Amino acid sequence: MTTSAHPPGKTKHGHGGGHDHDHHGHDHSHGHGHGHGPSGRPSQLADERRKDRKRLLFALVLTATIALAEAVGGYLTNSLALMSDAGHMLTDISALALSLLALWFAGKPADLKKTYGYYRMEILSALFNGMLLLGLTAVIVYEAWQRFREPAPVQLGPMAVVALVGLAANLAALGFLHRTHSMNVRGAFLHVLGDALSSVGVLVGAGIMALTGWYVVDPLISILISIVIVVGAIRLVRDAVDVLLEAVPAHVDLESVKTLLMQVRGVSAVHDLHVWTISSGLYALSAHLVVADPRVCNNDEILSSVKHELFDRFGIDHTTIQIESETYAHLGEVH
Repeated sequence: MTTSAHPPGKTKHGHGGGHDHDHHGHDHSHGHGHGHGPSGRPSQLADERRKDRKRLLFALVLTATIALAEAVGGYLTNSLALMSDAGHMLTDISALALSLLALWFAGKPADLKKTYGYYRMEILSALFNGMLLLGLTAVIVYEAWQRFREPAPVQLGPMAVVALVGLAANLAALGFLHRTHSMNVRGAFLHVLGDALSSVGVLVGAGIMALTGWYVVDPLISILISIVIVVGAIRLVRDAVDVLLEAVPAHVDLESVKTLLMQVRGVSAVHDLHVWTISSGLYALSAHLVVADPRVCNNDEILSSVKHELFDRFGIDHTTIQIESETYAHLGEVH
């Protein structure tokens, strides 16, 4: 008896028997069951993704405008920090566009070949953004090293004005992007955060250079900004790789999940337990539950209890549960 997960966004109705399936909007009961969390969950995720697309589009337009201004300003003022910020924003334009494309793909329905749809496009986009950030910081550090060897004078007034305008735009974009749990949008958020920190660094550097005349501060600020960007990029890449490797989500303790399943009335053992992330905010579980006495236990009640407990405690709304008797003979290894 099994309960399995399928892509969200379907309605449910039930049939008597021993399975509880969710197949393209149907909830059948015949010996194994497929389950999702509360019916509002799929529509909630779809609504969140629509909002994420609007946030990303706003950030994309704003970033493209400021990138052009900073590129021109950096060239005219001879500021490496400002040009680094402009270069970062140019990569942000492609990253934001890719994030928008990934969210569009994620909204496409599942089919017979891609049964989970295109949710993982969001994770691939996040991974690409993280790698792009790491590559960008390497370029910035190299350019900063060249400036350390040969410091060049900088036109501080125009440099500060352009940086201030860029900072205001970045803060506006961050305000739109921070209200989300999407890993993909988080990647875009980190790009824009890097830009905001760059603008702050440019302003601080301009002030120090105005007071001291130490033009070596310009590349130094660039390196400090790069360190902050690298930390966020490494975390983003790590989280994306964890999802692609189907690691247990960070907020889920596998032993706690097993304990919860064992506490369900009628369950005597749990094995082949797996929990993973399909995409940001979308979690799945598969497990085999051993029932002490199938003649006494109501399998539908067990499935219903498990499904609701997993969603309430861990936010897991896609479950695949196989229910077995204690005498069931496994063909493969049990773990």
